[in-house]
Amino acid sequence: MHYGNIKKCDIANGTGIRTVLFVSGCTHHCKGCFQPQTWDFGYGEEYTAETESEIINSLRPSYVHGLTLLGGEPMEPDNQRALMPLLRRIRKELPEKTIWCYSGYTWEELTGESRARCEVTDEMISLLDVLVDGEFVEEKKNISLQFRGSENQRLIDVPKTLAKGEVVAWKEA
Repeated sequence: MHYGNIKKCDIANGTGIRTVLFVSGCTHHCKGCFQPQTWDFGYGEEYTAETESEIINSLRPSYVHGLTLLGGEPMEPDNQRALMPLLRRIRKELPEKTIWCYSGYTWEELTGESRARCEVTDEMISLLDVLVDGEFVEEKKNISLQFRGSENQRLIDVPKTLAKGEVVAWKEA
């Protein structure tokens, strides 16, 4: 996997201060995408064990609330496989941190039959706190929305959704 950027101390992509990993590779190609360069799976730097450690270390300060995965598309199967060790490590070493993921795939696509599904999808979903789902739709762009760019996108509380068996909207505590 490759990544385009790592932002530390980001406040725009989830609650609190966050580390944000922009992965490379996306097959959605949304009209009006704010980072079309990340569609290329080879864009940016190679994701390595050192990259993973850098992210983990950036999450250690108490003022950092968690990690946000953006893209590109974190839920492309190859990206899911590459991200699993990082997510497992966060849950083991830093269980108080939250994990947000932005995906052009919908909850229904990720949990049903779709090209996004692979052998680690269910586990990856189970490690998330919030999923912002759905492609960016330029015609539904709304800059007043919290933590998302278009009106079709949802903020999903993943633990509550998994427990209830139906989509539960995330609400800030």
